[in-house]
Amino acid sequence: MAKGDTIRQQWLQLYFLGSAMPSVADNAALSPFVDHVVALHVADPGSGGSQLTHETAYVGYARVLVPRNSAGWTVVGNTVRPTAAIGFGVCTASPGATITHWSISRGGGLIDYTGPVIPPIVMATLVQPVLTTDSLITET
Repeated sequence: MAKGDTIRQQWLQLYFLGSAMPSVADNAALSPFVDHVVALHVADPGSGGSQLTHETAYVGYARVLVPRNSAGWTVVGNTVRPTAAIGFGVCTASPGATITHWSISRGGGLIDYTGPVIPPIVMATLVQPVLTTDSLITET
């Protein structure tokens, strides 16, 4: 079942920006998370996977924390994108496979959102993977 346009946008604003969702969620009431954990994958981790599923393992890689606010994310309608490019560590050795997917978590490794990296990032020594502001998530 699809969501209405208003609820999709309010949900994305709650999850990515920490904005209260009227009559549903007050972000300040509990101890909300403050950063999203962004990971890279060499294959689709799937909706039932974790951030460990097909996670890249090149030398120099580490997951990146992105703030849960407008400095980290831009929400327009039912889409969200990084406010600025998200850069990962430079590959210093053992580049491994091409990076094809990215995922977002609140921590603990459980995937909240995942999507393809377009275009895929072909790894090689001295390559720094970057998710651009064209990396989109669409709430349906």
